[in-house]
Amino acid sequence: MRLGRRSLLLAATAGTGAAATAGPAAAGARKGGGPVVIGHRGAAGWRPEHTAPSYKHAVQTGADWIEPDLVPTKDHVLVVRHENEISQTTDVARRPEFADRRTTKTVDGRTVTGWFTEDFTLAELKTLRAVERLPAVRNRNTVFDGRAQVMTFQEVVDLARRLSREHGRTIAVFPETKHPTYFRSIGLPLEPKLAAVIRRNRLGRRECVVQSFEPTSLRRMTDLNVPLWQALGTTGGPYDLPSVTYRDMMTPEGLAGIAEYADWIGPDKSSVAGTALVADAHAAGLRIGPYTFRAENQFLPERFRRGSGPNDFGDAFAEYALYYRMGVDAVVTDFPDLAVIARRS
Repeated sequence: MRLGRRSLLLAATAGTGAAATAGPAAAGARKGGGPVVIGHRGAAGWRPEHTAPSYKHAVQTGADWIEPDLVPTKDHVLVVRHENEISQTTDVARRPEFADRRTTKTVDGRTVTGWFTEDFTLAELKTLRAVERLPAVRNRNTVFDGRAQVMTFQEVVDLARRLSREHGRTIAVFPETKHPTYFRSIGLPLEPKLAAVIRRNRLGRRECVVQSFEPTSLRRMTDLNVPLWQALGTTGGPYDLPSVTYRDMMTPEGLAGIAEYADWIGPDKSSVAGTALVADAHAAGLRIGPYTFRAENQFLPERFRRGSGPNDFGDAFAEYALYYRMGVDAVVTDFPDLAVIARRS
């Protein structure tokens, strides 16, 4: 990393946050030991993502944390959707009463056409129903289309608390701020609303871990006393720091900068295999949880694929075993049940 980029990264991330600590409680680690299993949008491999059935299935099959992606409504309520454009995850495109809401916007430099949460009130979004985002890949999940509402973040917190009581273990929520710079620019900042939910519910360090791809979003929440997780992409860099790349952030110098404000890093799993990233993260005092583990052949390394079809299940257990041996502290997965079984092996 060139000195200029290191200085920019440290200047953008240091100064207001607590440094990462090695203690499990401080980092949101699993109380029972072993890697944390994080249900990616619930159990997205088995149910339409970001729905109550998806989150319930994740916990019932052993997930330690459940992940809600956060976007705002027009009336500034945080709801959980993979993106603010919702034509792939709800039935909005088939609802004639909302046909005139279809529009084109520029989000984080990308031109996107569709229907956007920020153009709907919560009451309007509640009339929609969730659908499977990848019907060609997970046709079996389409049987659940139309059965679940869009959830608010508060409803996910309430569900996690109820599931914790039912299962006798703490289920953490793992919210991600989606496109925080964009939403701040249109007067719907995510961080104050997220902070309000965390404080109102008195979520502790074992009950909530906040993630974002944007360091400045995380810096705005360093006073919440919950662990922070810096997500890392494979190309380019965080939208809020245009002169910094994710490659920069994954160097020892970059990791030291992240450790000034965060407890975890979350790289794509492809950035971990065959690299020193796990060791370098631990040396910087960070825990590491790669994403996203899936069971279908098209998402697996070639040596773990089985059968002839891209959507056939491969040897997902072998992939989990590989990363567990690398010493990762968590896995983010669409199939938490498989990750839990692999963890027991």
